Amino acid sequence: MKTLLTLAATLLSLATLHAAAPTKPNIVFILADDLGFAEIGANGSDRYQTPHIDSLAKTGIRFNHFYTAPLCGPSRALILTGRYAFRTGAVTQDACANIIRKGDKAEVMIPTVLRKAGYATAMIGKWGQLLPSGDAAEWGFDHMMSFKASGVYWNKAAAASWVKKYGLDGEKFGEGGVRANPGPYNIDAKKLTMADHEYMPDLMHKDAMAFINEHKDQPFFLYYSMSHVHSQILPTPDSTPPPPGLDVAAKYARVYRDNITYMDKLVGLLLAELDRLKLRDNTVLFFMGDNGTAKAASDLATIGGRRIVGQKGGMEEGGGLVPFIINWRGVTPAGRLNENYTDASDLLPTFAEIAGAPLPENRIIDGKSLFPQIKGESKSPRMWAFTQLGENYHVREAGWKLNQSGQLYDMKNAPFEELAVPADSKDEAAVAARKRLSAALAELNPGAGFKGTGSGRGDKTNKAKKKGAAETPSAPTSASPVATPAVPDDPVLAERAVKFDRLDKDKRGKLTREEYISRQSDPEAAGTRFYKFDVNKDGVVTREEYINYGVQKLKAQ
Repeated sequence: MKTLLTLAATLLSLATLHAAAPTKPNIVFILADDLGFAEIGANGSDRYQTPHIDSLAKTGIRFNHFYTAPLCGPSRALILTGRYAFRTGAVTQDACANIIRKGDKAEVMIPTVLRKAGYATAMIGKWGQLLPSGDAAEWGFDHMMSFKASGVYWNKAAAASWVKKYGLDGEKFGEGGVRANPGPYNIDAKKLTMADHEYMPDLMHKDAMAFINEHKDQPFFLYYSMSHVHSQILPTPDSTPPPPGLDVAAKYARVYRDNITYMDKLVGLLLAELDRLKLRDNTVLFFMGDNGTAKAASDLATIGGRRIVGQKGGMEEGGGLVPFIINWRGVTPAGRLNENYTDASDLLPTFAEIAGAPLPENRIIDGKSLFPQIKGESKSPRMWAFTQLGENYHVREAGWKLNQSGQLYDMKNAPFEELAVPADSKDEAAVAARKRLSAALAELNPGAGFKGTGSGRGDKTNKAKKKGAAETPSAPTSASPVATPAVPDDPVLAERAVKFDRLDKDKRGKLTREEYISRQSDPEAAGTRFYKFDVNKDGVVTREEYINYGVQKLKAQ
């Protein structure tokens, strides 16, 4: 009898230990659409109140220098792969369709990494910019609710009714007032159509809550890709008609504010559900904007009366600097302001470390895990952030920024101002910054990877392309060759032509600053020479410019 009692006690003790054993933390990643740095209260927004999002910052960590690609498609590819665009090919909006998804060189996205650690995974919301490269299920998500467009709120009939009721006709609400046409949306294999009374953000929230409830007893990863606040901006279910006499701009500002308020409300409802299920203490919450504020609302996004320089789609601060908050109750230091320079490539390795999952093999992962900083460490494994869109890119550190053309910017007044530093500046701090950041770019070597063209936005750069054809980025090893160039008769010019052709390994007839410097034995002095060769200051040296420098030398003699 005594033996049986002892055995029972032992089994009960083991069962208690098993029940008390901590499970892997859930990960909820909330990605707002076109929500810029100056559009949440925690960052000092003059115009917008976001109490629920702010509560995440008050009890967690708010990052002051978090960067991503300045446009939604490249930004999402960066987030999901942990790899910079010149490695994945997602250098432009259209090029995102060509991310490799089959074979040994296929990219690996976050859900595939986390599933190996036992996580249930869901993608809810916007996926359209990555859809041509495969739907969410192909990239490892167990569950998905997705639609192809951006800024989906109401169906077309409901949108027209809202516009008429609120008197919202005008350019800021889309040409002709209404362009909402969300079409069908999918919940896994089921294709559905929005009814007139349905509001897409509410449908997404409902599905997200259903996923959380279904998987509350196992670790889960929720990629919650919101509609707010991408245009076409329309009234929310909580909006009230504007008072008489308001012009279109004032009406737009009012409705835009309503959208940010409703987004914040949905975040609050999600937090309340996690609390109700007693999951909050074991859930790591991430909140992020996918790029900067869109043009129509950029003048409204101010901090202390000052507008952030730049906007969505551009390479200034307003393009890639985004709100970013991490909250893990009982783990993150409450109210911590993180001043380290980080970027969206850091998310995949962070999620992997939280989950105890191995990183994808046989590839460079550009990101660095933020997990030590989540736990309270102040030191960062990186000193700079990298941003790319199209043929433009730069590295950004505290106080300075250097772009693909070798232009250095003094960022002491950022994010409100960027001051171009003359190439021949002798300022010691500027010289040292140029040296550090040139070395960072040389190590990354973006010029050797996939190459974007133009601004990368897809809305303006590809209008001349055949309708329906997606832009394919140039592969690193298969740049289109130019015809065999002629060698001048003059011996000095001929020598320079041969030198250029030797440097021009891709045979494109031009060299970027990074390409030129990386192929010189004296990189610091080479940067100065490059500026002399680059006569029209467009950031590249053509074969003609390089050869003509020989003419200048002959004349000088």
